[in-house]
Amino acid sequence: MAGEGRNDTNGVAVLPRIHEALQLIHNPYSDNVARQEAQRFLEDVKNTNEAPSHGYTLASDKSQAPVVRHYALSLLEHAIKHKWEQYTKEQAVALRNWVLELSRNVSREDPGYLRNKVAVLWVEVAKRSWVADWMDMDTLLVQLWQVPDSAVHKELVLLILETLSDEIFNGDDAVVAVREGVLSKASVEIFTPAAVLLETFPKRQPGPEVRCGDEGWLRRITDFLGQCLAGDLQNEEIRNCAVRGLTVIHSLMPWVIPNAATATGCVPVVCDALRAPHVAVQKAALESLHALYSRTSFIEQEFLDLVVPLYDRKYIQLFRHLFEWSTVDAEDIDDDKYQCGKKLSELVSFLGNYMDRRFAALPNDPERVDFQGFLQLLLLVTQSQSLIVSIPVLVTWSRLLGHKSIGPSIAALPAFIGPLLEVCGSRQFRYDSLPEDTQDPTFLFLLEDTDTIPERHAFLGNYRRYSSQVIENIVRLQVVDAIQHILGQTENILEHLYDGQPRFDPANYTKSSAPVLRVDAQATLIEAALKGITKWRGAETENAQHEQEIISLENSLQSWANRLLVMKFEDPLIRKRILQLLVAFSTTALDKNAGFMLKVLEHILVTWPAAQPQHKTYSEAIKDLQAESMVELQRLASKMPDHLLDVYDQIAGQVNEMIASGTLDEKRQVAYQTFLFTIVHRSSRLDKATKVQKLEEFIVPIRTQWQDNSLKSALSSYSGFCEMMALNKAQDYLARRRVHEIRDWGSVQLDDEGKALQSEMEQRQAALPLRPTKSFLTCSVENIDKNTTPYQTSCELWQDGFPVILPELLKFLSHAHASHTPDNWVGLPAEMRTIVGRVLTDRFWQAGISEGSKDDFYARVVDKKHTVEGLASTIRGTIRFVRESCYAIIYCMSRLDMQFYGFSELPGPLAHSLLADSHYLSAHQLINLLNLVRYLVDNCPIQLRDHFLPPLLAACFQQMDDKVNSEWQKLDQQQGVQAGGDALTEEMKAESILRQLTYTAVMIVADFLDPARSEPPFTSSEQHDRNHPSLRKFCLMQSAIVEPLLMFCTHAIRMRDTRCCSIMLRVFRSIVPDFQTAGPISLTIESKSETEKKSIVDVTPIPASTASVIREYISSDVLKACITSLHEPYFVDLQKDLAVLIATILLHFCPLTQTPRDVLLSLPNIQQGEVDKAIESISKPGLSSRSQRAIVLDLLRDLKGVSISEMGKLQKSFGDAGSKRVKKSARSKMAQEFMKAPTPSTTSTNAPQIKTEDGLEGVASLFNE
Repeated sequence: MAGEGRNDTNGVAVLPRIHEALQLIHNPYSDNVARQEAQRFLEDVKNTNEAPSHGYTLASDKSQAPVVRHYALSLLEHAIKHKWEQYTKEQAVALRNWVLELSRNVSREDPGYLRNKVAVLWVEVAKRSWVADWMDMDTLLVQLWQVPDSAVHKELVLLILETLSDEIFNGDDAVVAVREGVLSKASVEIFTPAAVLLETFPKRQPGPEVRCGDEGWLRRITDFLGQCLAGDLQNEEIRNCAVRGLTVIHSLMPWVIPNAATATGCVPVVCDALRAPHVAVQKAALESLHALYSRTSFIEQEFLDLVVPLYDRKYIQLFRHLFEWSTVDAEDIDDDKYQCGKKLSELVSFLGNYMDRRFAALPNDPERVDFQGFLQLLLLVTQSQSLIVSIPVLVTWSRLLGHKSIGPSIAALPAFIGPLLEVCGSRQFRYDSLPEDTQDPTFLFLLEDTDTIPERHAFLGNYRRYSSQVIENIVRLQVVDAIQHILGQTENILEHLYDGQPRFDPANYTKSSAPVLRVDAQATLIEAALKGITKWRGAETENAQHEQEIISLENSLQSWANRLLVMKFEDPLIRKRILQLLVAFSTTALDKNAGFMLKVLEHILVTWPAAQPQHKTYSEAIKDLQAESMVELQRLASKMPDHLLDVYDQIAGQVNEMIASGTLDEKRQVAYQTFLFTIVHRSSRLDKATKVQKLEEFIVPIRTQWQDNSLKSALSSYSGFCEMMALNKAQDYLARRRVHEIRDWGSVQLDDEGKALQSEMEQRQAALPLRPTKSFLTCSVENIDKNTTPYQTSCELWQDGFPVILPELLKFLSHAHASHTPDNWVGLPAEMRTIVGRVLTDRFWQAGISEGSKDDFYARVVDKKHTVEGLASTIRGTIRFVRESCYAIIYCMSRLDMQFYGFSELPGPLAHSLLADSHYLSAHQLINLLNLVRYLVDNCPIQLRDHFLPPLLAACFQQMDDKVNSEWQKLDQQQGVQAGGDALTEEMKAESILRQLTYTAVMIVADFLDPARSEPPFTSSEQHDRNHPSLRKFCLMQSAIVEPLLMFCTHAIRMRDTRCCSIMLRVFRSIVPDFQTAGPISLTIESKSETEKKSIVDVTPIPASTASVIREYISSDVLKACITSLHEPYFVDLQKDLAVLIATILLHFCPLTQTPRDVLLSLPNIQQGEVDKAIESISKPGLSSRSQRAIVLDLLRDLKGVSISEMGKLQKSFGDAGSKRVKKSARSKMAQEFMKAPTPSTTSTNAPQIKTEDGLEGVASLFNE
């Protein structure tokens, strides 16, 4: 082969050479050169005019080897896909006839892959010519279907119909996209019984005659499936036909007319398939039912026809038996059965959700609706040891119990309420705190079903949330019995907490012991029950009997809580959880009981156990308890200020005594003072003037601190700041110890000078006005509405303080940020400044990456307190304290609107302090800064945006782009270098945190540019003036903002983070139309109910010059970034999204500029005619987004020489070989949603904290850092 010329690929003589080439390729002893030459020859043959003829000749010759016939079929496929439009009508008909002849001649002896290939050829021809010049396709299919005693012909027809349905309704083929309208209409025609079409669409305009017979394919397949099920399913041929028939039904169910499913009786037949003695048939049947009942739009009659029959006793029994059969052993999982259990759970949940949605139409007929039987099925599934099986039905319970009619009906049935309360209560347990070697079945299933620790955290959080909702509803419906059961069970657990466990020993303390986890689960159960009590109290109409029931319940609760108060526990974390529970009682069910609240207050004040430094883990738990005591104290003050006001003088006297004694550290002293502050601030019994007068006593000393001349002098320069914080001494100490020559800082103990330096730095930090300012400001703004007396009090209270605080605060922040720049560490020799990053890098325990458990990590940190690493921790803790305190103070100030935003000179200096020196912040540190910027933008009054936001947003987007993009480039370079051990761990942690930073950044952009974003109310007389642009338009119309913004967005398309890239593609799709014309943009958005639409018209025009520049940038740089990502295998899962954005750019910009067309023409192997045709097709009115996407994917199909489908197959075949990836791909859409944490709201009333994602724990709170 190698020595022969390659041009002779025509004529009959080529057939032997095809044989020879195929033998070379499949011969394991062939050399590579010959094999490659043979491959090139076979590819060349595909491009010859005679290729279809050769293909038919070889494929139709049954004597040929299967590999030859398969290649022959690929010749026909290539001709149909790539040359169809070049053929004359006669040639196209001839090619089609060859395919038809091959279809007629399939036989049982043909390998399955050859028959499948013939079906593909049929579908490829149909996509191009059916309902155009091929009108009898349905007749030909019926003829094949009716071939006597030929299962293979029926299988072939079923495969053709399945593929046709999938391609037309779900595919991304450009050929289908262009003809989508006629093909989808014809498909509905041939699958649906004629009588159903006439009944459903009586005024339907007749289209081309494409059907054969009145019954339609859904009827034919249903009847055929019934015959298969009546036969012997152990016969492979019959079983294969049954599975294939069910697979076609599965492909039809998402779009078929519901009346067709009713008229053909397919649901009962598919249900019969669930009884089949073969798991493949059962799975296929479940998939079909799942596809039908996952549809949520059935009208009342469709509900009665399709859903209600499945509430019949016989079907409920069927589902019950199937579920019992699908139950598997956690230590020996049968995957087929387990998948059936998961799918059946979701199916049952769909049926339950329909009962909730369509209850008014539900027949009150026990013969038709076995209500209790259905509830028993729900309970059985909920009790599954697998939480992923249980959770869909748990959500259904929440809906049914919350229904105003169904809930009380269920509550009247104790056979369900008791067991349901038991299972939901037991699953408040924190399974994610169990050690990895735990053999608990629920935990083993959890390990099987989740891929990562953060995913596990998110899933368990969702499960506990839905369990809590069920508990709330049960308590609301059966308050007395439920509370009696819950409290009795809890008391029994507390009394026998250490039965079978070793007694408590601080020396062997662990934070996740079995007693701690049991108490936590019960406390969470009680907290959910208390929410239920609150709903019960508020929902009932007031009458004497109800009032008496409330009094009786409160007496019972108080009696139980009093017993809890006197119980003694040695474990600090159990004491912490009990403390939280007591405060929950006091602020919810017993919120009118001042006496009990005072007992809880006394309990908090006296619950201050001493640390035991010799037991480090135990001492850390003591610190947790102490910190929680301060939090709960504040909760009492904010929830029950009027009760506390009655004893204010006594509390204040006790607090002042404690302060005067000198025994309180700074944190505790400030906490007690803010407690007193909050009582006065939130009380409803004091007028504003009295409040301001009393609260001034707390604020005046803080103002005085900020006015101190020594503070101002120290902050006037960076060197003065370092001296004030003892950072100059720290630099000198590090330099003299030559720490850059020490590899392991944690192994070198500090001398007395080093320990004294640590102590001095902590004392200097405590002397700053930052902590009290942050604490009192937080109390002034946290969880209060702007139209309340406390808010107005805060504005008046701080109006004289802000001008005093802000100038010095911005200097604090500038110096803290400047400390991250190595060149500013002038106390270190130049050769040592490389250690600055090491000193200031926060230490983290990263779930799934870091070695050992979180407790092990904390223990290591504590052990290194007095080492060089401990000193570095003190240094970064000092800088972090200043930085994060400044963030929190600025955020709180922004909550007071005009008191903050009204300073005309503030925007420039604020933007400079926040962002000028932010480049050297770590990725995690930058997350907190970006969150602050987001809050500042959210809180800015609309009428002040023009003045306040431009310098802030311009600097933010510039720094965001520089930092995030440079970090990704750095990561890409590191990944080209082999790393192992600790270096690999650090690299993985860095990548994880970078992904969090990237997500924070893209969510800020997505939020600011969200067309449905709600705007804050106006705060001045301008409230009726609607000439202010939305925040979205504000960002897009100012070049100083939009340029760095779009630079970041463009770079994000190239960042190897699928989630972030996907978000950014959606953002781009939403803003491209804004630059099509310069003028008002009308945006139609879906309301939350999805039943109403509202139009938002922003009348502010984008300047024409800005729109033109941005249009060109998107047409060039953004389009190129999309194409480049489309080219790379990493982005294969995003290729559809990328194609939609490319299509959006072409649709909106090609009429205005040649740039997108020129970019496409610059690509290799792209012809001008193809580009122009694609642009013309995309621009057709009414073309769906799916069709536009398909056209783009077809145009760029050869960019890598691999089609999108083949690229996906390659990735699944080779890149996803790991078991975890296989598990993930097997998940349903519903299961995948349960693996995601709930989306947080975009605004918060709380000051920014150091926030981390699940599984990421910092050490900011250790050693008072």
